[in-house]
Amino acid sequence: MGLPGEDGHGRAAGAACGPDAAGLGASQKPNPHGKAPLGIVAGGGSFPAAVAEAAAADGREVVLFLIQGFADPALERWPHHWFRLGSLGSVTSWAKARGVREVVMVGALTRPRMRDLGFDFTMLRLLPRIARLFRGGDNHLLSGVLGLVSEQGFTLVGAHEVAPRLLLPQGVLGALQPTETQEADIARGLDVIRALGPFDVGQGVIVVDGLVAAVEAAEGTDQMLERYGEMRRSGRLRFGTGKGVLVKAPKPGQDRRVDLPSLGPQTVTRAAEVGLAGIAFEAGGAIVPDAQALVEAADAAGLFVAGIGGRGA
Repeated sequence: MGLPGEDGHGRAAGAACGPDAAGLGASQKPNPHGKAPLGIVAGGGSFPAAVAEAAAADGREVVLFLIQGFADPALERWPHHWFRLGSLGSVTSWAKARGVREVVMVGALTRPRMRDLGFDFTMLRLLPRIARLFRGGDNHLLSGVLGLVSEQGFTLVGAHEVAPRLLLPQGVLGALQPTETQEADIARGLDVIRALGPFDVGQGVIVVDGLVAAVEAAEGTDQMLERYGEMRRSGRLRFGTGKGVLVKAPKPGQDRRVDLPSLGPQTVTRAAEVGLAGIAFEAGGAIVPDAQALVEAADAAGLFVAGIGGRGA
């Protein structure tokens, strides 16, 4: 993150920036729906831009709140406001001044240390409560943060509600079909995710020929894939290339407004590098910034990508 009082880009932290500062970005359409601007709290990766573009294409004005140390500076093409994670009071005041009433959180965010949050006065008053939020899994923490934001007078919405076109559908998306063995692995992976849900464990699992080879915990999907690949390289797991499935699904009871599973070409590339046969996700329970790029990457890598029945959108 940037130095205290700076956003890491040479401006005062919290400064209003972007096209026309509080106005419409160049790529936005007029808002025919009469809705207030949508606030997008942006972490890392390509998903904040995808959600902003989808909302703007539907005629919604958007304002981005860019988290220092995580958000892509390229998002500055939208009306925006840089902030540190601990500056709840200042960022909510800025949002209210611009008429924001609905907020969506999207993008990658590493679990922070409390000492790195940069608390403002509002957050300092809430410090005992925030400390309790850190004593649990990611869903516990994020849901608690959303509760704090809601108390500031905002309505929390999910990326899948704002940009439903980004949800992955049911069925096989690419050229390859899973085999019966792989379908059984997918079913077992879903069972594992559902069984571990009450413990707020991660959203991903790797299953190979019925063996649960890796479960996503605090490290995230990419690091789980790396760990699985290392077990194969070391001989701890002796599976050939083209075997096994990465299964992704929301945890039972998870607040889908935060931390909805996501997939992209990078996930496909890493799954192929560690020798998996394919990726399965809960239909309507995962988002992707560019479905065509995902399918093209899977076909090129020789992996299947399949949406399976679940709770849906």
